[in-house]
Amino acid sequence: MRRIAFINEKGGTCKTTLAVNAAAFFAREKGLNVLLVDLDTQGHAGKSLGMDVRTIRPNVFHLLADPAVKLQDVVLPTAVPKLSLIPSYKEMSELATAAASDPRRVFRLSDRLQGAQLSAYDIVVLDAPPSMGLTTWNALVAATEVVVPVALTYLALDGCAEMVETIQKVAEQHQRADLRISLVVPTLYRKTRLADEILVKLRAYFPNSLAKTPLAYNVQIDEAQSHGKTIWEYAPSSRGAQMLRAISEEVLSSASPRIAPTANAELSA
Repeated sequence: MRRIAFINEKGGTCKTTLAVNAAAFFAREKGLNVLLVDLDTQGHAGKSLGMDVRTIRPNVFHLLADPAVKLQDVVLPTAVPKLSLIPSYKEMSELATAAASDPRRVFRLSDRLQGAQLSAYDIVVLDAPPSMGLTTWNALVAATEVVVPVALTYLALDGCAEMVETIQKVAEQHQRADLRISLVVPTLYRKTRLADEILVKLRAYFPNSLAKTPLAYNVQIDEAQSHGKTIWEYAPSSRGAQMLRAISEEVLSSASPRIAPTANAELSA
C-alpha cells in the first residue's frame, strides 16, 4: 500500500491544497479507496472537505495519544465517494508532551496505521503540519514516499534543501532505506523572472522528480476551499482543475523508484 506524505517545513506552499485534491482525485476519478490523514493543528484538510473539525471527537490526536482509541473510531466518510478522512484539530499541538516518555514516539502513526481495517484502502495520504517536529517525523516514518510542494519564492529553495536533509536523516536513523521523494511540485507560480530562475534550479537538483506542471495562482481553487469542496466538485472544468489533475496524475505515476537529487547541483536562494 502506498502511503504518500505531503510535507514541507514551510507554511504557505499549497501542501493541504495538493493533498486534499489529489486524494479526492484518486478516489473520485480513479476509483481508488483513499484514506486522508490530517496531522495539522489547523484541521485544514477536514475544513477543505466541508467538515466542522472543531466539533469532531475523537480525532487523530486521540488515535495517537490513547491506545484505547481504534482506527475505526476516527475514520469518517466524506462527500467524495471512496474518500475517508481522519480529522485533526488543535489537540495535535499536545502530541509531543503526550508521547514524551515513549521510546517509540516517532512510530506512533506507523503503528496505528496497521490492521485489517487499513487493508480496505489502496492509498493513504498524509497531510503533515508546516513545521518540523514529532508529528512530521511520525508522518515520514509512516510514509513510503514524500511529495514536497515548493513555493516559487526567494526563500523556498533553502526550505527545500532542508527538507531533503530531513528525509535523508529519517531514512538513516529509522532504517527506512526505501523512503524517497517521489515528486517535487512547484507551487504559487507566476510568470516572473525569479519564478523561472527557481524552476531552473529545481530542475537541475531534481532532474527526475520535478513535476512537469507547476501549480499557478488560481482563484477557483481558493473559492472551492472556501465552500468546503474540492476543485472536482466546485469547478471541474476550470484551469485550476486542469493543473491539479495533471499533478495528481504525476503523483500516481511516481510509484516507480526515483533517482535521488543530483549531488553536484546546488540548491540555494
